[in-house]
Amino acid sequence: MSDALVIIDIQNDYFPGGRMELEGADAAGSEAALLLERWRGAGQPVFHVRHESIRPGSTFFLPGTPGAEIRQCVAPQPGEPVVLKHFPSAFRDTCLLDMLRAQGVQRLTFCGMMTHMCVDTSVRAAFDLGFACRLAADACATRALSHGGQSASAAQVQTAYLAALGAVFAQVSTAAELDPA
Repeated sequence: MSDALVIIDIQNDYFPGGRMELEGADAAGSEAALLLERWRGAGQPVFHVRHESIRPGSTFFLPGTPGAEIRQCVAPQPGEPVVLKHFPSAFRDTCLLDMLRAQGVQRLTFCGMMTHMCVDTSVRAAFDLGFACRLAADACATRALSHGGQSASAAQVQTAYLAALGAVFAQVSTAAELDPA
């Protein structure tokens, strides 16, 4: 089965000092870097997804800013495609699906940021498009959320989203448990 690694939005604004710091971003970035090293070593395709916000009033991932750049720990090498997106899904209004189909990819292994937003949306979209999906839980990061006077810690948000994705949409494992096909 042809397998590709999809790295979603591991960008500077999510790390300490960035405009939208996520809890555990450094640790997740390190795990994603290990996945990337294994995929490169196996000669399997790697796709980097980078978000630029064009929505009025956006405060992070602003075009042309250092915060919108891919983090050095997972920086693309020459020849590795970088998919630019403007919405949570890595598939909406991008060329990702066409590139995956052109390479005959059948299974996607995901890692990235924010688990509760772009990772969740992209994994569900990939599942709906017929891909077998895997997710490296420890190579993802998120943040605390609140709604209606209730708050959930980043750990609670991470657990809830990983559990939901693992129930139907993806095999959820640690990065160490996932190898390229």
